[in-house]
Amino acid sequence: GAGCSQGKMAAGTAAEAQARFGHSVKGLLTEKVTSCGTDVIALTKQVLKGSRSAELLGQAARNMVMQEDAILHSEDSLRKMAIITTHLQYQ
Repeated sequence: GAGCSQGKMAAGTAAEAQARFGHSVKGLLTEKVTSCGTDVIALTKQVLKGSRSAELLGQAARNMVMQEDAILHSEDSLRKMAIITTHLQYQ
């Protein structure tokens, strides 16, 4: 009878150990999932920030092109005014 009860205790201990192991695995898995979720959120924020930066750079480039056009137009106008001034001086 003594051998039989020891076998039951060993089986009980093994079942407890298995339950504890399962519990710790679940805990680790939950931690990993949470950590992974946090990483995904951080990555998403970074990507959005990057796309916003690209958008701002594009806007800055368009503004520069517009400024360049305005400068070229002004330069052209100044050249024409210089020609008119020269003509007026001859008269």
